[in-house]
This record gives sequence, structure tokens and C-alpha cells, in this order.
Amino acid sequence: MPNDIYQADPPHRPSETETEVRGQQHRRQVSNNAGPLPPLTANARPRTATDKAEIDETLSHPGSVRINVKGAFIVDQDTTTPTTPDGTRSGSPGRHETKDIRLPNHTAVVSHIAVDIGGSLAKLVYFSREAHTDEPGGRLNFISFETDRIDDCLEFMRTLKDKHLQLNGNRNGSSNQPASELCVMATGGGAYKFYDKIREVLGVDVLREDEMECLIIGLDFFITEIPREVFTYSETNPMHFVEPSENVYPYLLVNIGSGVSFLKVSGPRKYERVGGTSLGGGTLWGLLSLLTGARTFDEMLQLASRGDNSKVDMLVGDIYGTDYGKIGLKSTTIASSFGKVFRKKRQAEQEAEDSGGQRHKDYQVPDQQPSHQQPDHQLLHCANPPHDDTSAQELGVPPTHDESRPFTAADISVSLLYAISNNIGQIAFLQSQIHGLSHIYFGGSFIRGHPQTMNTLSYAIKFWSKGAKQAYFLRHEGYLGAVGAFLKRQPKNWGRRGSFDEAVAGVRMGLRLRARTTVRDPKEESAAAE
Repeated sequence: MPNDIYQADPPHRPSETETEVRGQQHRRQVSNNAGPLPPLTANARPRTATDKAEIDETLSHPGSVRINVKGAFIVDQDTTTPTTPDGTRSGSPGRHETKDIRLPNHTAVVSHIAVDIGGSLAKLVYFSREAHTDEPGGRLNFISFETDRIDDCLEFMRTLKDKHLQLNGNRNGSSNQPASELCVMATGGGAYKFYDKIREVLGVDVLREDEMECLIIGLDFFITEIPREVFTYSETNPMHFVEPSENVYPYLLVNIGSGVSFLKVSGPRKYERVGGTSLGGGTLWGLLSLLTGARTFDEMLQLASRGDNSKVDMLVGDIYGTDYGKIGLKSTTIASSFGKVFRKKRQAEQEAEDSGGQRHKDYQVPDQQPSHQQPDHQLLHCANPPHDDTSAQELGVPPTHDESRPFTAADISVSLLYAISNNIGQIAFLQSQIHGLSHIYFGGSFIRGHPQTMNTLSYAIKFWSKGAKQAYFLRHEGYLGAVGAFLKRQPKNWGRRGSFDEAVAGVRMGLRLRARTTVRDPKEESAAAE
């Protein structure tokens, strides 16, 4: 198996002892949750200059560049995030993620971009140089487009290609760099559906990569290489970053896109799809577009953040009048999703007919602010969020026509969000039990860092496992496949950190163990790091 896919720093590669000491120092800082990490200094992370020979080699063999992630960190606060390689904003209709990843030590030319085209969204990852600065390195940029607007995505990719030629066309001594020097790494179903269109519009080589394999490579990269990426979530501790671990495998990846896939991962590129469900993000998007009139997924999530599901869902307390303590159910536990709708809707219609008002065909869901209850951590019922004055009309939802109606578009949104999230959470737990997996990672564009979604998934795992397991989330959850495709454009002799050939595994593990036993005193650790 190949060695060290992401981190490459020849000819000044640090010793195993130095690497381990720095890792220990960084893990302590992450586990203390001490706020955003600053860029590591040149003294702590010596930069390696890229000579002309390496640049020429990169241009002669596009995509063969080794991505140097040494000192990488997530850009938490950034108002000048570039959206094109020259650092300018293009006015693209895509949804740009501000959580770029800074690569301060990568100086070689990157001659490829990656796109993961799913049923609902196309996710794009590309490398750009830093704008308005003389500092070396660059960053990974993340931007998404609705798949229905694939032409917008291709136009943005064309802009990236043009800028790439403009910036790098003369570095190999020729007057113009051929368009084929830029390569598109494509994954997802759209890599096949739009293959011919991408080639026709961009005039570049398109390499299609297996979707599931890209997901695993992307997740492994984030788990092992990017600080402050993986976290757990709860209402009391919304984002607790997880300390990096040597024992990555095995784990369960729950990838939630339009549909849901459950992947058992036993090792690098060793995986099995153990299940799936058609009830995913596409289900939520489709039903809420019918039920609320919201036009985008973000609008639906905004509505859900203001809803009160108890106006729509039938709770245990609605049936028993109190908790059902004998079997461990609180009164706020959902007994039936949307269980109150038929009764309340029929009652409202009858009252309207009795007063000569609206009949069934005239009924429209109103928009009114939800009541606010005390937070409750019981399964299937998350705490109501803070008050939000954003009107449904501002979100594109039909305005209120009768404020006497029993539930709102926001109530419908949060009820359906809970129903789908709870279903996914329970299936994820069952799959982890069947296959004996203790680590459960949730990825996919369905999550989008949305607190209610993460809280529901997290609580479901804790509830069903009786606290023995927990859900893990990622800050770039929607870009696992795109990042995996981006990283697959690598030399064959490069693997991931922690994945070794049998011939060298014992040697490297011995070096790590020796480093741990010999470097104990904090002063010695500090001196070794310097």
C-alpha cells in the first residue's frame, strides 16, 4: 500500500520524533478548546521552497503535485475569501463556504480541480493562491451549486481554467499552456451524467472517480490532517472538537445527501456499503417545497429553526397526559410525526364552515411565531430555538391569511426535519450495532452545520446506545467526496498518514513509540519542537 498521501515535504521532512512531539502539543491545544488556532509560524513549521524543476515537473505532468498540508488550518474569520484563483470575486451564483482551509506550506502549482455532482448539489473544491499578500502557500476553496444550475457551475469552472492558464501558462517556458494541462476530477452520479457536457464546455480532461471511495478518502483526510475539523454536538456543548486519534478504524460513515448511504470502513480504501435509505435530504427538500412554498434548502432550515413541532406532532403527553415512565418515555417524546395535523386541520375546516369562512380547498398554512417552551433533551424532541423575527414572506413562503390556524409553515418544517433526522439516526445506530462499530461519522450536505439537525442526530445516537456511542460531525461535511476526488490526483507511491506498507509499518510504529517514551518533560518537548 502507498505511503503518506497528503503530507509531503522533501527534502526537509521532519523526523518521526519531531512530528510526534508537535502532534502532542497540537492535540493538547485542540482538546483544551482554546479558540481558533493561529497560523503556525515558520519556526514551528519550516517552509520548503519549491524550485523551478518541481514547477516544471508539475506542469509537464499535470495533477502530479503532492499536496503539502503541513501547518494546515481552517480559516474561521475571513472577509476576503477569494472565489477565483486570482483572489477576485466573480459574482457566481454558487454558495461559497467561508470555511476555507489554509495551506501555508504548499507552493507547487496545482493543475486540477474537483467536483462532486449529486442529485441536489454540485460541490466544487479548488486551490488558489493567497490574495493581496506576499505570504507563500494558498488555500482550498469550497463552493456549491444546485445541480439544476449545472451551467452556472461549469461557467465558474471555466473561469478557474482561464485564470489557471493566465497565472501559470508561461512557467514552463512556453508561450501558452495547453488547456489539457488543467484536469477535472469528477465524482458522484453527475460525473457520468454530465461527463460529455463538462468535456465540451471546458475542453479539458475529465477523470471520473468512484463516489464511495472518494467519500472515504475525503473523510480520512479531514480526520487525520485538519485541526479542529471533527467535533461532537450537544445543546450544552455545541461544538466540542475531538482530539486526534491513532486508532481511526473501523468506523461507520453516514453520508446524507439526496438519499442516505451507510458505509462500514475497515481501513484505507477498504469499505462496504452496508445499507441506505431513500428518506434523506431530497425528501425534506421535496416535501417542504410542496407544504410550505419555501424555495431553497436554506430557507427551509431557517423556517425549521423557528418552528414548534408540538403543534404538528403527536407527543406521548398528548396520549397519556404525562410521562410514560415505566418504559422511559417523557411526555415530550414524539409518538407520531404529523400526528396532530389531520385532527387539527379537520377541526379548523369545520369551524371555518360553521362560520361561513374557508373550506378545505381554500386552506393555506399561516405563518406565526411559535410558542416558546423550556428546553428538553428527550429523544425526538429538540429544544425550541431563540425567537427569530424573520417573516415567512421574506423567505418566500405564502403569507398568513388566517392567524387562527393551528400550525405554521415553520412548525411543519421542524416536524419533518425531526422525522427524517430521527429516522436516519436510529438506522445509523442499528447499523453500528450490527457491525460492531463504535465511531459514527455524519457527512453530506443535508447537515450544513444546522444545530437542530445535529442535535437530533446526536441525541438519537446517545439515546439508543444508552450513552455508549456518540455522533461525530465535520465542518466540511458536504465536501467529503469532492475533497477525496481532489486528493486522488496523486502519485501512485503516496498514501495517507497512518496507512503503511507492511514492510515499513513496524519501523515507523517503533519510531513513534520510541518518541513517546523518550520525550516526556515539557521543556524537552518544547526544545524538540524548536
